[in-house]
Amino acid sequence: MAFKLLLLPPGGDENTLVAREWPQEIKKACPDVEVRVAGSVGEAMEMIDDVDAAFGDIPPELLERARNLKWIACPQAGPRAGYYHESLIAGDVIVTNTREIYNDHISAHIMSFILAFARGLHVYIPRQNQRQWTPGYKTTHLPEATVGIIGVGGIGAETARMCSEFGMTVLAVDPRVTDPPKGVAELHGSGALNEVLPRCDFVVLTVPETPETQGLFSTETLGRMKNTAVLINIGRGAVVVLDDLVRALRAGVIGGAALDVFQVEPLPPDHPLWTMENVIITPHVAGTGPYLENRRTELFVENCVRFNEGRELKNVVDKANWY
Repeated sequence: MAFKLLLLPPGGDENTLVAREWPQEIKKACPDVEVRVAGSVGEAMEMIDDVDAAFGDIPPELLERARNLKWIACPQAGPRAGYYHESLIAGDVIVTNTREIYNDHISAHIMSFILAFARGLHVYIPRQNQRQWTPGYKTTHLPEATVGIIGVGGIGAETARMCSEFGMTVLAVDPRVTDPPKGVAELHGSGALNEVLPRCDFVVLTVPETPETQGLFSTETLGRMKNTAVLINIGRGAVVVLDDLVRALRAGVIGGAALDVFQVEPLPPDHPLWTMENVIITPHVAGTGPYLENRRTELFVENCVRFNEGRELKNVVDKANWY
């Protein structure tokens, strides 16, 4: 069947790949599709009334005008807070996202954090900057270490595989996954989080932001970790309460933290995390790497073909849980 598609590029930027190249790519795969490109929410208001599908951030005022809308493609794996608004969750529109395209890049970033703490790079690099020849760091022998991966979707599963290749024991916690991914020694449901945490030398958060994960790692949760354990968060900043994390680090409740995402971004320059010796900070870059735009394009075009043919879409989201 032919369908009508609205593309609303993030930020309304008409110079993005979405605006410049996607219409042609989509038409190659689905010649009968009518593609409309909106440069702003205002323009989209005039275009969305009879479209069947849309790509972008569709706020309530847009969704209200969409009489025929059946599918929305979210531009991200984990969009901004509020993307899954009440009317979107309550309605029948299917939402898909871009999960899976970042697996290799983010897993490599996680492993760089684990290796840095295992070998003391977070200690030695500052000493290098001060020209200090000061050996002395208790290394972690990874084949004797346990990592807890909280969330074993695509990213968590790839991280589990990589950790197991280094000989680590991998414990996984996930509310949905029922079969242990490769490398996972034990798979637990979300209710077992408090029992898993005390066993881990590294705790890796790959969970999305959902109503259940907002503020999940607070004083109480952090207090269940080993006092030598390292917390790694590359999921969403809202999962970790930063004030509670700072207190836990200062009090020696946990041994360290490696963070790529934060409750507030950019992290304010006067935030205490910047100067803590047992903290590694990267500026929300874990997902960067080559081929992402190609992967995003291929995923969206494939879903356009599937939608056009009435087949099941890839990466369908549980809207009530935001992922």
